[in-house]
Amino acid sequence: MKTTKLLAKSAIALLLLVFNSSCKDYLNIDKYFDDEFKIDSVFSNVRYMESYMWGAAGMFPDEATTIRFNYTPGPMATDEGFNGLTGVGVTNVYFGMDFVTGNTSPDYYGSGAQTLNQWGNYYKIIRKCNLILQNLDKPRDMKNSDRMRIEGYTRFIRAYAYYNILIDYGPPILLGDEVINTNEKLSAYDRTRSTYDEAMNYTCTEFEKAAALLPFDVSILDFGLPTKGAALSLVARLRLIHASPLYNGGDAARKYFANWVRSTDNKHYVNQQYDERRWAVAAAAAKRVMDLGRYKLYTVQAGDDSFKLPQGVTSDPNFYQSFPNGAAGIDNFRSYSDVFTGEAVPAINPEIIWGKNTGYINQFISKGTFPASMGGWNRFCVTQKIVDAYLMDDGRTKEDAVADGYYSEKGFTESPKFFSGYRLNSGVYNMYANREMRFYASIGFNEAVWQAGSSMELNNQTAKYYYQDKDGRGGVTATSPNYPITGYVFKKYNHPMDAWTGAGARHIPKAYVIIRYAEILMSYAEALNNLTSSHTVELDGVSYSVSRNTDEIKNAFNQVRYRAGLPGLTADQLANSQTVQKQLERERMVEFLWENRRFYDVRRWGIYEEVEKEPIVGMNPDGATKELYYQRVFPGTSSFKGRLVDRKLIFVPIPRAELRRLPSLDQNPGWD
Repeated sequence: MKTTKLLAKSAIALLLLVFNSSCKDYLNIDKYFDDEFKIDSVFSNVRYMESYMWGAAGMFPDEATTIRFNYTPGPMATDEGFNGLTGVGVTNVYFGMDFVTGNTSPDYYGSGAQTLNQWGNYYKIIRKCNLILQNLDKPRDMKNSDRMRIEGYTRFIRAYAYYNILIDYGPPILLGDEVINTNEKLSAYDRTRSTYDEAMNYTCTEFEKAAALLPFDVSILDFGLPTKGAALSLVARLRLIHASPLYNGGDAARKYFANWVRSTDNKHYVNQQYDERRWAVAAAAAKRVMDLGRYKLYTVQAGDDSFKLPQGVTSDPNFYQSFPNGAAGIDNFRSYSDVFTGEAVPAINPEIIWGKNTGYINQFISKGTFPASMGGWNRFCVTQKIVDAYLMDDGRTKEDAVADGYYSEKGFTESPKFFSGYRLNSGVYNMYANREMRFYASIGFNEAVWQAGSSMELNNQTAKYYYQDKDGRGGVTATSPNYPITGYVFKKYNHPMDAWTGAGARHIPKAYVIIRYAEILMSYAEALNNLTSSHTVELDGVSYSVSRNTDEIKNAFNQVRYRAGLPGLTADQLANSQTVQKQLERERMVEFLWENRRFYDVRRWGIYEEVEKEPIVGMNPDGATKELYYQRVFPGTSSFKGRLVDRKLIFVPIPRAELRRLPSLDQNPGWD
């Protein structure tokens, strides 16, 4: 009898949806309910069921945790983010760095309460959602409005769990509405992974079903709850990924996935046949969000101290018109910066389609970038590649602006500049002069001013990253690895009032933006740009006729450029789809810096190896003088030298423990 009970408990432990969970965890209602409740009690009334549903939602990692103790590879696993902290295990809390230095494996995902291994957690969420959907009609006090609300949120939560599996791990095991009984034979728990197409279509369909039941808006107090727009926007994101080269046949799909087939039926996990219609579906999905009429780019009206548009720009005849038809009439610095610093109230920001309040940004990201002499960690770096990607304020690349001296890597500014509350010191390296507004909003460079307005002692300090200077390598306050190894730190989430030391030091509350309207505009432009013929797509009973309409591409793309104070695409650029694609790639790199898009973008475009093989470069942290510091060098740290470029890094590996439990579960390509 004891042996039989032991085997029964082992079988339950192997249950597909309860990976890494005990029998007790599975049977109890979990921490959101008292122990004396039984599972049937959860569904006895609406209040309990809804609490159980939000308990499932509460199991998702904080989306802002993309840097430290992160659930997803994030910016540190790309060419946009870097830090010098090295080591394996508990000595490295930046799992993105582990991922790109070869420390991540099917047996190791980092140490701590949260790691890159979220596979089992997502399936626990899915199981809870399936239990709710199976028992929707049980609460005796259930009204129709309650039913619609709970079903809508539950479907969204379940779809969001599949979404996270799909983008990080690749094709999931699709379970539909099934809730597996605990008394089945072990063979009943075994499942195969879906194909990428099957998973994409299922997840998008579930978001669509959720959108039909979710509200358009939530109250300020409920900011963070998903809405109809959030569901439809995630569909637009997924459809763009699905249409992109890595997952849509062609050279990239063959290069990465030609030999990746399901072991049970030899079917390709990723389709090897190109389908242009996917781009049409992606365009229609983005246009549907645009047509909701509820979202727009956030802007601040221009004031006396706003950045003044450069004169003499002729490449774009609309440049000097008022926004959104041009770049005039708004404060181009604040319009971008305020979205991230907390200055614009996130709950009423028309650009934020879905986001959430979080303390993580202040506790880790903001503090991680602040100068050491001002109480920060001084370590979250961006690369020279990112700095070089920012345009000049007149829209030219730095290469195009060299001839007339508008861009120079020689000499230093002779006088300070002030705009939108931002101060650019005199004596700053000329590389950082005359750059677009997003550069100043996002990048902390040597001799940049950190305002720290709430601190009575340490406001308006100039960061000094020279060797043995106060914030540089070997400095008094900047002990290794707390110095900017590349010479740059990420500044985008820092409000001018934020401070870490000194009397009165405080931080403005921040929200993490999961998806915003700028992405929808860029996705629409990209999808249209890849069409070679006209298509008609029906969504929600509405027909969308889409083609490579250059006016539509221009209108969507240029809004993002105009908001930043830049001229839009030229007629010559628009005439060539490859040129437009390159412009889109640059724009997304800059616009969505450290918003966890770059990792997925370079992969879906099929250019991951190409861009990641470019050496990481920065300024010289061993330079004690201006002449020595301002030189392009390779970071002298093992965290740089150990970085890998490997096709297997397209996906996070599936945990080996799950492969052992489920014989039909195939690993991602390249992982042993």
